[in-house]
Order: sequence, then C-alpha cells, then structure tokens
Amino acid sequence: MPAPLLTIEVSRPAPGRARLRLAGELDYDTAPELVEAADRLRRDGCTELEIDLGAITLCDSSGLSALVVIHRNGTGPIRLTGTSDQLQQLLDRTGLAEVLATGHGSSAAADAASGTG
Repeated sequence: MPAPLLTIEVSRPAPGRARLRLAGELDYDTAPELVEAADRLRRDGCTELEIDLGAITLCDSSGLSALVVIHRNGTGPIRLTGTSDQLQQLLDRTGLAEVLATGHGSSAAADAASGTG
C-alpha cells in the first residue's frame, strides 16, 4: 500500500486550540483533506488553529488556497509554523504572509516562544 500523500496529526494543547502537523504534499489532491480536518476542529469548538508546515515537501496554489479557505471559514486566528524558506517566500510574494500569521522557522522554536512546547 502506498504512503499517503498527506498526513495530518492533530493535537489539542489547550481548550479551544488545536495544532495540525502536516507531512507530505499539500496540493490539489490533498488540500480538501486539510480543509475538512480544520472544519471538523472548528465544529468541535476549536477557534484557534496552528498549522505546522515543517514537514511539507510540496505546496502548490491549491495548498495556498486551502490555507485561505481555513482562514476565511474560521471564527478565530490561524497561525502557520515551520514554513520552509521556499514556502515563506511564496507566502510573501502572494501577499498571504500579511493575511495569515506565520511563524517562520521550526515549530519547536515557535513552541518555545509561546510556552506550549
């Protein structure tokens, strides 16, 4: 059986908060999985979402679109962590870095800074 193109690991570090750690490819085929996972968490009462992109190997326009959809559908903030230099550059060039809160660099550093590690 082939490995999934995208894996999503969900944890809930605090009430109303969820962390989604993504690994693999965030593209046309997998973006709907991420949107559905975020929608489920929102229905379960999570208003703040952290999306760790540290293990993403590919992110295309559909992946970026999924992040925008999650942002627009939300009732609270989303924060992107673990963005690679290439992905951060893509977010900067498209203007999405200004719309989506990004913590450029490793999620471990973001955890340490926020005290959630």
